[in-house]
Amino acid sequence: MKRSLSAFVRACAVGAALSIAIAGPAVADPNNVNPIPVLNGWRGLPQLSGPTKAVFQMTGMDSPNRTQNMNVLGTDLGIMWDDGRGAMITAFGDTAGLGFPNLLAGSMWAWTSNVLFRSTTRDPSKGIYFDSVVPNPLPSPKIPGIEISFIPTAGISVGGVQYMSMMSVQGWGDHGKWTTNFSTLAVSGDGGQSWAQLPNTRRANVDGWQNFQQNAFVKADGYVYRYGTPAGRANPGFVSRTKEADIANLDTYEYWDGKEWKPDIKVSAPVVDGVAELSVMWNDYLGQYVMLTTDPANSVVLRTASAPQGPWGPPRVLIDAPSLPTAYAPMIFPYQTGGDLYFLLTVHSQYNVVLMRTPLG
Repeated sequence: MKRSLSAFVRACAVGAALSIAIAGPAVADPNNVNPIPVLNGWRGLPQLSGPTKAVFQMTGMDSPNRTQNMNVLGTDLGIMWDDGRGAMITAFGDTAGLGFPNLLAGSMWAWTSNVLFRSTTRDPSKGIYFDSVVPNPLPSPKIPGIEISFIPTAGISVGGVQYMSMMSVQGWGDHGKWTTNFSTLAVSGDGGQSWAQLPNTRRANVDGWQNFQQNAFVKADGYVYRYGTPAGRANPGFVSRTKEADIANLDTYEYWDGKEWKPDIKVSAPVVDGVAELSVMWNDYLGQYVMLTTDPANSVVLRTASAPQGPWGPPRVLIDAPSLPTAYAPMIFPYQTGGDLYFLLTVHSQYNVVLMRTPLG
């Protein structure tokens, strides 16, 4: 099956790629992409002059993972978490493959809104290799104006149960903005193989919940901390928390108001500004919490804090925007790696995900 699909990909990829524009990618709309190497202007890993380096192609036709055999020619995000069972789950977002094209959205690609891969890699220095795949676990109708996509923004394991924070995208906009219908949690009790939405966690893009449409998770001292931003990029970031056992009970969450925790979401105060997709993790080497995101200039930046709510320090630029102008969504590898920090990064111009390494010292 893998061999026949790979042959089909080779036979069809050139025609599909030539049927879309080769020009620069849209700022927000993921349908206008070209994941075919060479035809999209890419071959090999990005070459960066600074201390941060690209070390491994995670997805696409140039990846040792050969994800095109699972009909993943191009994708984005790459949200990683430990599943509590000795493996890592990586959730990707909008995914381009071959099949019935998404003509309603103006794309010649067949699209799924999410795909999961499992891995047992603990040392990422020579790459992260996938062991199995869960294709399209949470489908979306992909109808413009209703729901164009249903995308993971965070993942976490609590008590052996897997949770993903999802956003329902109503439509794409310009300049890194999009409109969401709601955010919600999805749950899996079988290690990430099958998933279901939790209707009681669905929150529309109003009444304070507009600040938690996109999320990041971190666990500390028996709590789950959930960071939130409005839909899109270059936004303020907020933080809430609840006891681990109450992760699916949104009525138990507390919100940081700048001085203390309060039960009212409407008192939430920004803990950081000018951020996009967030990833947060405790780092043993620094003895600090680490936050990765992109800034309003689209540089990849790192901040640190001694507590989950901050105060968060000034941004340290890991990759400046001119070096890799279409990069976004830096997502931290969930296991400790000493003085190096590994993270996944989407490069929109090739519409695939790359593993990066940066020294922390």
